Amino acid sequence: MIAEPNTASNLPSQKENAVHDETAPESAVQNGSSVRNGNLKTPSEKRKVREQCENIKRNSSSSRRVSQLQNGEVVEAVTLFEVVSMGKRAMQSVVDDWVEAYKQDRNVALLDLINFFIQCSGCQGMVTAEMFQSLHKKDVMRKMTETFDEETGLQYKKFMAYPWILTVTWPVDTDNKDYPLIRTGPYWKKFKANFCEFIAVLVQQCQCNILYDSYLMDTIISLLTGLADSMVRAFRHTSTLAAMKLLTAVVSVHLNLDVNKHNAERLYEVEKKRTSGKRTNYRLDQLERKRKEYERKLLEIQNMMNAIFKGTFLNRYRDVIPEIRATCIEEIGSWIKTYPDGFLNDSYLKYIGWMLYDKQAEVRLKCLLGLQGIYSRKELVSRMDLFTSRFKDRIVSMPLDKDHEVAVQAMKLLMLMSQNCEDVLSTEDCETLYQFVYTTHRPLAVAAGEFLYKRLLSHEGDEEVQPEGGGKFGASTDRLKRLISFFLESELHKHVAYLIDSLWDWAGKFLKDWECMTTLLLKNAEEDGEALSDAHESALIEIILATVREAAEGHPPVGRGAAKKILSVKEKKIQLEDCTKITEHFIMVLPQLLAKYSTDAQKVANLLQIPQYYDLDVYRMEHLRKHLDALLREVKDIVAKHSDMSVLEASSRTYYILCSEEIAIYSQVDRARTQLIDELMGQLNQLLDGFWQKEEGFCTDAGEISQMHSALRRVAAFHNAHDLTKWNLYDKTLRLLVFEMEHGSLPVLMILPALQCMYFSLLWQLTAVSENSPKETLFTLRRELRCFSQICMCFLHHKEKDVREKAFMILCDWLLILSHQDSNNNEEAVGLLDYLPSTSLQEKLLLFIQKHVFMEEEEESKDLTEEEDRKDESCKLDDLHKKRSLLAAYCKLIVYNVVEMSAAAEIYKYYVKTYNDFGDIIKETLSKTRHNNKIQSTKTLILCLQQLFQTHAESQDSSSSVDFHSASFTNMKELARRFSLTFGWDQVKSRESVAMIHKEGIEFAFQGATGVGGKCLPPNLSFLLIISEFSNKLLKPDKRLVYAYLQRYIAEPLPCRGDEWQPLIWYRNSLLANEDEESSVLGSSGELSPVGTSKMSSFKRKLSNGSLPVTSQTEAEGKAPDLQCSSQLASAEGKRRKRLKSREMHLQEHLPFLCPGGLQRRYCKDEIKTEDVSKKSQAEDTTEDVDVDVVSADQDS
Repeated sequence: MIAEPNTASNLPSQKENAVHDETAPESAVQNGSSVRNGNLKTPSEKRKVREQCENIKRNSSSSRRVSQLQNGEVVEAVTLFEVVSMGKRAMQSVVDDWVEAYKQDRNVALLDLINFFIQCSGCQGMVTAEMFQSLHKKDVMRKMTETFDEETGLQYKKFMAYPWILTVTWPVDTDNKDYPLIRTGPYWKKFKANFCEFIAVLVQQCQCNILYDSYLMDTIISLLTGLADSMVRAFRHTSTLAAMKLLTAVVSVHLNLDVNKHNAERLYEVEKKRTSGKRTNYRLDQLERKRKEYERKLLEIQNMMNAIFKGTFLNRYRDVIPEIRATCIEEIGSWIKTYPDGFLNDSYLKYIGWMLYDKQAEVRLKCLLGLQGIYSRKELVSRMDLFTSRFKDRIVSMPLDKDHEVAVQAMKLLMLMSQNCEDVLSTEDCETLYQFVYTTHRPLAVAAGEFLYKRLLSHEGDEEVQPEGGGKFGASTDRLKRLISFFLESELHKHVAYLIDSLWDWAGKFLKDWECMTTLLLKNAEEDGEALSDAHESALIEIILATVREAAEGHPPVGRGAAKKILSVKEKKIQLEDCTKITEHFIMVLPQLLAKYSTDAQKVANLLQIPQYYDLDVYRMEHLRKHLDALLREVKDIVAKHSDMSVLEASSRTYYILCSEEIAIYSQVDRARTQLIDELMGQLNQLLDGFWQKEEGFCTDAGEISQMHSALRRVAAFHNAHDLTKWNLYDKTLRLLVFEMEHGSLPVLMILPALQCMYFSLLWQLTAVSENSPKETLFTLRRELRCFSQICMCFLHHKEKDVREKAFMILCDWLLILSHQDSNNNEEAVGLLDYLPSTSLQEKLLLFIQKHVFMEEEEESKDLTEEEDRKDESCKLDDLHKKRSLLAAYCKLIVYNVVEMSAAAEIYKYYVKTYNDFGDIIKETLSKTRHNNKIQSTKTLILCLQQLFQTHAESQDSSSSVDFHSASFTNMKELARRFSLTFGWDQVKSRESVAMIHKEGIEFAFQGATGVGGKCLPPNLSFLLIISEFSNKLLKPDKRLVYAYLQRYIAEPLPCRGDEWQPLIWYRNSLLANEDEESSVLGSSGELSPVGTSKMSSFKRKLSNGSLPVTSQTEAEGKAPDLQCSSQLASAEGKRRKRLKSREMHLQEHLPFLCPGGLQRRYCKDEIKTEDVSKKSQAEDTTEDVDVDVVSADQDS
């Protein structure tokens, strides 16, 4: 423990004087106590102290600088703080110099160290010291205070750092604003590291002698304990960090002493067994003295550790500042790991366990990192049983932490606990943790992948022990089956790519064993009774596809990771090697797999995606050409067997990948493709001929309809990726669609693929337009484009829902393409083919969205079983997905200026009502349109609110006043609030837009006002309540201008009787919300008598004294209307504007639409009436005008 303070009689008086002379200027230190708050008798003395504190940096530096001659040059010594902050590399030499100074004069050196800690706290004040002389300890402790002198603005902290009583004085305005430990940038990060290193090196250098002198450590511990109890964050944070690092360094010293003591005991025992003799007895005595010395030092070190722990840690580990709590927890974790014999017990572990529940992620993270260091050592885990049982549930729940890094470290900690603690995690715990492999946050998923691989998939001895009958893939086959079982049991079958990505870093070699996987698939049940089931085969094929994609692309799946990661040279080399390996293996195996599963659409669709990851240059080898023929043959058979769109699209893409003109196999694949398309078109032509030959051109046979449907789907799938123009598909599909328009009797199964074929045909023709295209071709194409658009418009009203939605999607994409096509720099082609929708077409598109997206269909309430209810929910989700696709397609037309931006007003009306379903799409549309044209986008917002307000007004009874509490009005205010939130925090960026909203809103609110001078109630006055939601987005000068613009429409005096004028009052209050703004916003009428300097304070006083308070409706009903209006408007009408000319010139430059000439002329009289304002007021005005200029400069930039 720290020794009790001694009396002053034991200390020489000369050292006292030296202390005073060294720590403070003579004028500030008299008898060691002149700077205390109670001793400052006169204002001049207090002012003098404040000046000294403001210049303390210069004073403290100059008091320490000593000129010395070294090699003929003058070298200036600097303070410890300057040395550490500058990052001197030779920290050892700095500490050695201080130790030498301590040995010469320990009081001076200690005060240097005290000043160092005070300066590291960022204190710009002054430290004075007086020797502890009083025998009355209680009286001294009663004076250990921390006070604030309001007159001088100085903060005082007085506390004991034995053998001194220190008084720290600093300006209060620099209290918690900034100090070195929280400053940002590489310089200050390095300072923190240097600060910690200095403490460690200091203890290390002092451990031989002066560390045990009962003076140095007592003073330092007293100092840090006193500062750690301060209300000032800077003192508390810096001293806590120093104390924790000091204890860490002392723990290291304790460990060294413990080793030395143990060695001395061993030597003593060895010497004791030797032959007795004088020399031997002397040696024993020497070793005994050394052992006792080590014991004494260990006892002192233990006392130091207890003093720091109880004096600092116990008070600060629950500090209100999270950085301080994190520091304490980080260091206690270090103590437990470094010195487990002293700290690894429940008395210390409980603090880490408690702080696992801390609200700050930083603190929870330090707890987990500390526990990782403990649980990683098996010899320590056996002593953690009680802690593990008490806090295991909390740790298991922490992978769900909202902070990603905490979740990742929690998963890693659980991995260590699983490895080193037997049966600590139950089966339920493990099953819960396994599911984190599907999370979107990749680091957490990878950590969960490690847990899954090591806990479930990888068993020790798998490589050595081969299962019976497993062959050379025995161990891999066993792992693969466990992986498939886990994947099927998790019931998240569409997320296999996430599962593989999570395991990739830990099981990459195993997951690249495609030979084992394909061998398992091709194995026959007759050969081996353990062949895979159908579900296991489907899962394994999905796993194969996911592993091939991961190896070939080298980046995480969609949704996991912000963007594609940049591969290093080594990673690119591995990726190329994997692609070659994939190609060489699957070139031979894939045809066999396709032949085996040719009747299973899902399996074939997945297998056909593998060729897109081939390295096609491998096909240059002649011996592999036969495998290419086999692949093309199997794909052709699959196309003939299946009409499933996923299979057909995968087959079409396979031909597209293999038909690259740059590779040697192009001619071979192109022949096979042409032959296949000829067969497909032949089948389609035959079916169409039979169809048109029938009476009335319509077939009722379900088999013929199915055949026609399959033929059209096959052609559409190939037309998507291949140019089939030479087969004249346009005319064939046009005839079908025209027939449907005229008769309306074709089945949906024929209409949808025919519409798709016609769309692809026109796209290929549009792509083929070149600079040399003849006019006849362009006119023909233009006619076909107009014809197709008319067909789509007609189908918007089709009786079948699928046809309507398909026609709308194609029409939106078609309009977008036509309005942005460049036709290979052929300007004439652009002019002929350009097609912007007419007004009627725009109205039809908007009406379609309103009717089929936003209008909810009436549902009949039915009693459904659980299975039927699940299917119904699935149908609802599919329907919502289709609606979102329709809305997104239309919003793209708005964003890319295909339809008028004002059409978005109808979409914005549903922003709040449909926020859960479509809020993200509408918000993104608003953001994109604002980026394209700020003003036009703003007018669209205000148009939306105006239309809603008019609808609300029409629904109200004309004889009654507006109900501000009705659902429709509340929804309008909420919509306006949501709109205001979209402008963000950058008021300068949105300045012009927000001002436009207020201008348009004011004009709309006073539209239609009747009576003489507009004294009658305007019908739209309550609209001001709506636009008041945007007042908080106005800059201060813009609020003044908007207020002035509002005054143009207000007759004076205003006959405000009753609650109908409340919207005006509330809106004016929203413009006068802040005290600073109210001081400069005045009414525009009435007389203001000249005021002098003495009246300016009351002139600038807040308007709350009888100004414009926001009055609720209930309060308003209880007051007389005349008195209410007069009390609310009197002060605003009785004040005058200042700085009109400078403000008007500035704001007219930036917001000209709010500064008409009439408005400027109106303020001429007010400008003259404020001439009597004093020069002091004019100076303040100039300052405010400068603020306005700064804002404008930001806007311009």
